[in-house]
Amino acid sequence: MKNKMPIVQHLVELRSTLLRSIIAIALLFAALFPFSEDIYSFIAAPILAVIPGSNLIAIGVISPFLTPLKMSLILAIYLALPYLLFKIWQFTAPALYQHEKKLVLPLVISSTVLFYAGLFFAFYIVFPVIFNFLSSVGPTSVEFAPDIQYYLDFILKVSFAFGVAFEVPVATILLIMFNVTTVGQLKKNRPYIIIGAFVIGMLLTPPDVISQILIAIPIWLLFEAGLMFAPMFKVRKNDKNLKDDQSTTNTNDWSDEAHNTMMDKIESEMNKKNGPDK
Repeated sequence: MKNKMPIVQHLVELRSTLLRSIIAIALLFAALFPFSEDIYSFIAAPILAVIPGSNLIAIGVISPFLTPLKMSLILAIYLALPYLLFKIWQFTAPALYQHEKKLVLPLVISSTVLFYAGLFFAFYIVFPVIFNFLSSVGPTSVEFAPDIQYYLDFILKVSFAFGVAFEVPVATILLIMFNVTTVGQLKKNRPYIIIGAFVIGMLLTPPDVISQILIAIPIWLLFEAGLMFAPMFKVRKNDKNLKDDQSTTNTNDWSDEAHNTMMDKIESEMNKKNGPDK
């Protein structure tokens, strides 16, 4: 059964969830800030490997200070992700049935693992390919030396996109669990989903076939994994289906009280009619 909560209690719970999430991120950021230069060196490694002279440039006046700071903050958010996901699922718990609440922890763990897998896949496989391609195109008279702020924005956009893209199995399972779609419908639309995966790869990567394939193939395979595991989860019935089931049960239930009362009334009337004839 789902627990019904008043709107005020939902708002209080939402405020508590947001406050605790912000505190968790702030604590991790405070712990990571002293190592901001090391974090910058680690994150800049993929592009430094293909830059002649191994140096980025800073166009902005405060970019040398602000960019490592932002990198530390982003890393703090990524490290706090398991806690953030758990708080999100905990906030939605009152809207879930009892058997669905048991799936919160497995979904939090799988979502976290898949998101981190997307980040590592982007960092260690996709970025080297992208930066090798970018450094090899363009006029030879132009020196390839990106600005650290633009580099951070690019890294953040692409890595986050890969992290979210790797959540495809969880998204597929949830859509099927909550009866938004079915396994049969998704299998029927598989060609469109494959095309969509390549379109996403085209939008997130430079215009070369290798980079597009590097993101399209994992999305497609993860979608197939979601279809494979989805039948293991119980599908929630819509409220309309529940009402239809109840009405069907009441119509065919010959022990229904209203039906018995009606039959007793008919029998009584028949006895009254037959009484004077005797």
